[in-house]
Formats: sequence, structure tokens, C-alpha cells
Amino acid sequence: MPGRLMSKVALITGATGGIGQATAELFAREGASLVVTDIAQDTADELAARLKAEGTDVLAVRLDVSSPENWSEAIELTRRRFGRLDVLVNIAGVLDWPGIEETTKDAWDQVVAVNQTGTWLGMKTAMPLLRASGNASIINTSSVLGLVGSGAAAAYQATKGAVRLLTKTAAVEYATRGVRVNSVHPGVITTPMIQDVLDEQGDQQPDIVRTPMRRAGSPAEVAPTMLFLASDESSFVTGTELVVDGGLTAH
Repeated sequence: MPGRLMSKVALITGATGGIGQATAELFAREGASLVVTDIAQDTADELAARLKAEGTDVLAVRLDVSSPENWSEAIELTRRRFGRLDVLVNIAGVLDWPGIEETTKDAWDQVVAVNQTGTWLGMKTAMPLLRASGNASIINTSSVLGLVGSGAAAAYQATKGAVRLLTKTAAVEYATRGVRVNSVHPGVITTPMIQDVLDEQGDQQPDIVRTPMRRAGSPAEVAPTMLFLASDESSFVTGTELVVDGGLTAH
């Protein structure tokens, strides 16, 4: 049976993190050719080598998503290698926990540069190649903290809320130009970004306590949402947010 992403080329940022790696592995199993990117070249190379050994046509690229020059190089390398780009998955992100008064200007600028500016730069730089596909999909990773307040993580929440509305305006702009744009909003997921907190607090972590399913999710439970949005099965889905949070935002 042909894979759901057969003949598609997908670029994934933050591809070596928890959700990024799970997404890359699932996309590979479904037949996609991949550009896996990370700010650390060695980890991107390791992931690419493993996927290549399993039969995937894959390119590893070092990418600092806050850098316009890095983005231009990554898209040019994609064009040279594959001649096309059908799916862009913006996952790379950083987290800063302090609230309004405790957040420093340097921390604020760093979180905005990666989470918000990086997402915009990815869409901006990749858009010509995506439009040329005629049937492309952009998937931007926001968070449940882009939907509701938590009383902490001021910079992170600000950027994830911005990603949600940036996604919607891009969806409207490109709705008749062959590019769908949607956002995914994970809840508490067992990724390296929050593993220290989960190790320390366990099932008493406040957001887990507030989650009706009473547990954290796994990256493998987020990746299928990415797959749906990347595939032609979601051909009439654009400008929406898909929440993967065990019911956290349901009440």
C-alpha cells in the first residue's frame, strides 16, 4: 500500500527533538523524502543516517531558524537536492519559564527570535518553493499555551499565541495559491524541553493534574496529527488549530 506522503518532500525544523524526531520517523515510514534540520549539525546528521539506513531519501541541514541567511541556505539546498518542497513543519522552539516581571529582555528576545520570528522566516523563505508545488502544507507548532494563560512563561506564551494568529493570516493569504497553513497545539508532552520538570514533579505537575486524562502525552501521539495535516487527507483544512492535549483546554 503506498504511503500517505509518497512523492512528497518535507522539511522539518527541530527534527531531532521529541516531537520533531517522532514526526520525521513517521513521515519517513509514509514515504516522504525529508530535509531534517537542527541547530546542531551532528544530531541532524545522526538522524539522517539512521533514516537513510531504513531507506529514506534524506538531507541533513544545520539551521538556526532565527537566521534569514540559514533559512535561505536550507531552502536552496532543498531545491538543489529535491527540486521541490511540499511540506514545511515548523517545530523548533525554546522555552523560558518566568512570568512578566521576572522575564529578562535577553530571554524575551531569544524566545521571540526562535519561536515567532523563526516560524515567520520559515514560511517567508520557503513559500516560493511551496507555491510551486501547487499542493503544499505548512504546519506550525504552537502550544496549548498559545490558547490559554498559565500565569507563567510569559515570553513563550506570547510567541505561541503569535504563531496561532500568524498561521491564520497566512492561511487566508494563500488559500487560493496552493498552500494550506495550520497550527498544532500540544499539551504536556514528554519532550526533552520539559523532561526535567516532569522528572521532578511526576504526575503532580500542575498541568498534568489539570489534564482530564491525568497523564502526559508522548511525541508519538502528536506526530499523527502532523501526518494528517501534511497529507492530502486534509485538503480542505486550512487556518485551523488542532489540539493534542488530553483534554487540558476542554475546561
